Amino acid sequence: MDINTLGKLEKKALKKSGMDFTRLGIALFFAIGVLTYSFLTNGGIPNNMFLAVAALIGAYMAMNIGANDVANNVGPAVGSRAMSMVMAVVVAAVFEAAGALIAGGDVVKTIKKGIIDIAAFGGDADAFIWAMMAALLAAALWLNLATALRAPVSTTHSIVGGVMGAGIAAAGFSIVSWGTMGKIVASWVISPVLGGIIAAGFLFAIKKSVLLQKERVKSAKKYVPLYVAIMSWAFTTYLVLKGLKKIWPQVVEFLNYLPLISLEITKKPTFLQATVIGLLIAVITLILVKNNIAKKEFDESDRSVNALFTIPLVFAAALLSFAHGANDVANAVGPLAAIADAIVNGGVSSKASIPLWVMGVGALGIAIGLLLYGPKLIKTVGSEITELNQIRAFSIAMAAAITVIIASQLGLPVSSTHIAIGGVFGVGFLREYLHTASLDQNIEEDIERIDTEKATLKAYQSELKKLEGKEHKSEEEYERIVTLYKLIDKEEAKLEKVKKHLKKTQKEKYVQRSSVKKIIAAWIITVPAAAIIAGVLFYAIRGIML
Repeated sequence: MDINTLGKLEKKALKKSGMDFTRLGIALFFAIGVLTYSFLTNGGIPNNMFLAVAALIGAYMAMNIGANDVANNVGPAVGSRAMSMVMAVVVAAVFEAAGALIAGGDVVKTIKKGIIDIAAFGGDADAFIWAMMAALLAAALWLNLATALRAPVSTTHSIVGGVMGAGIAAAGFSIVSWGTMGKIVASWVISPVLGGIIAAGFLFAIKKSVLLQKERVKSAKKYVPLYVAIMSWAFTTYLVLKGLKKIWPQVVEFLNYLPLISLEITKKPTFLQATVIGLLIAVITLILVKNNIAKKEFDESDRSVNALFTIPLVFAAALLSFAHGANDVANAVGPLAAIADAIVNGGVSSKASIPLWVMGVGALGIAIGLLLYGPKLIKTVGSEITELNQIRAFSIAMAAAITVIIASQLGLPVSSTHIAIGGVFGVGFLREYLHTASLDQNIEEDIERIDTEKATLKAYQSELKKLEGKEHKSEEEYERIVTLYKLIDKEEAKLEKVKKHLKKTQKEKYVQRSSVKKIIAAWIITVPAAAIIAGVLFYAIRGIML
């Protein structure tokens, strides 16, 4: 290695190290800012220092959610090159924060999904506060580790594990609702399987109806508007059900001003209301996309057809981020709101109002975490599991929306993270299945070529042996011996090359098995890992406070 190369490597390492320190500095600045703000604005409250520390941990948790969970919303769009990394990070950060602040809800259940019975605390506010703090910090630490290992995990499962572990440490195993935990374990299978099946189904349908047709342009003009319309229905329905719960009465009032629309004002959107709105948007989308594609000129290539799905993917990434911000911000601020409520009111309650500053911590923390550390996981989801293009990414986005809709109506527990990654697995394994025939053909061709090369090599070696066995050789025979040595070397090199190609073909997979194993392992250990960390932290906090 020459001096110039060493110099370049040193500069690269220094640049990376400098960027790491800058990111860490920004994260610390935000966390300390939250700590200071909480301490100064809640000065008249007893135990305000405890609340300030809880706010600091909440900020840390929110940044970890941004760094890990948000990748599932934009990863496929980036991997398919429908969006650049910079564009994806900015869009996701803006829409995550908007979803949290606009539609994040003003009341949250203090115990996520009712996994422990708060009556077991016997009204002991201190033990409850310590447990929530331990749960929040444990979930954040686990997410941080998972992000460092490039493993996309469920933040919901992380906080569930944290709450369970802290609850057990505080009041024993009887505090846990094991039936609820059973449903959460079931979601480890339900979420990725449903997501994978739906994503693979859409990819197969698009291939059959468009890509495998002789007249692709004609088929694309006929079916692409229909697929985009289905997507707009799914995302509108998903957004109404999951992202607009807080502002639903105001949304209904606005919609009722429009002609031909008359919706009953309800506290939360019903599935029928969401579906009707989704169908209206789908019809408008169908007309607009059909007219737009009819005017476009594009060829029969895969790239040209894929490009038609670029704009829908950008919308999908934005809407998924908005719904995620509205729905999952509670993972960051739920325990923090519970701690704030317990400190202010001096008691333990099943629900707590979320102060605006607490919601702001969640929204801004998710956005900052995404901007600083999100690209790692976005790259993992978008390109390190399987190769994605716009059509495959579109199929994954469809799976994310439709699976949540189906699961919510059937009462099935699902994880948005597991659905998205399951969708990536689904399109990857479908590609493997569809390409098995062509791979088999390549393998047969390589085996035939190896047999041919071996036969040629054997003929050269036999001729060489015969010539070298002669006692008296002519000048031509000596020249032929030299030529044969060269031919044998050349033939051996060709044979080795074909063998390597065969080995590579036989090993070729469309889904990286190492990524699959790592991610599934991380999913399985998320709840127990967060629970163990939370239990240890609870005992540590109690030991310090007593």
